[in-house]
Amino acid sequence: MTTRTTTAPGSPDAVFAALGDPVRRRLLLLLHDAGEATVGSLVAAVRAATAISQPAVSQHLRVLREAGLVRVRPDGTRRLYAVEPAGIDAARTWLATFTDPFAQPLDALGTEVARGRRERRRTGGVSGSPASGSSPADAARRGARRAG
Repeated sequence: MTTRTTTAPGSPDAVFAALGDPVRRRLLLLLHDAGEATVGSLVAAVRAATAISQPAVSQHLRVLREAGLVRVRPDGTRRLYAVEPAGIDAARTWLATFTDPFAQPLDALGTEVARGRRERRRTGGVSGSPASGSSPADAARRGARRAG
């Protein structure tokens, strides 16, 4: 007999344990794309890739719900499932501890430097452009000296 440990919904342990199963990841993607879906529609979509029963899909949805990744709401006799953004945010927040806070701004700076190099090559360093080592202010001063 296996024992089940319970963790708080939205905790990193619960979220990553739930995401450890490929069927649950597939269900999460399907719900993300659909917005809301019934168990029946999810079973039909998952069966295209793997042989799985409706009770098995319901069990996977329960694990996702208990982890805080999916919410469910009654709609008449049906139950509609949807992605719970707060659970996804909890995973994102935990993973963010491993990212370099300077990586994104430095990537953007690298893009701008490369864009400037392409522009210099394209214009051939036309006089008066910043690419030729002369700023528009320098060009204005040269023009003022010639006039005076």
